[in-house]
Amino acid sequence: MQTINITAYTDNNSQIEEIKSAIKKLGIKFELTTTETPYNPEFVNMVLEAEQEIKQGKGLKVTSAEFDDLWK
Repeated sequence: MQTINITAYTDNNSQIEEIKSAIKKLGIKFELTTTETPYNPEFVNMVLEAEQEIKQGKGLKVTSAEFDDLWK
């Protein structure tokens, strides 16, 4: 028997149940463990949304000189 670790980032319990169902259909024995994240979920979502906005070109570009002026 070989053991593998898979980390799944689910949005709700129905996704967890779908994953469990798929694994059972394959006849694979499994153990489900959950871990608590040290990060506030709202903060994580805010960061992920910001990353998407940057990819879409909605970010603000600042030169190093402009950045240095912030500290003066």
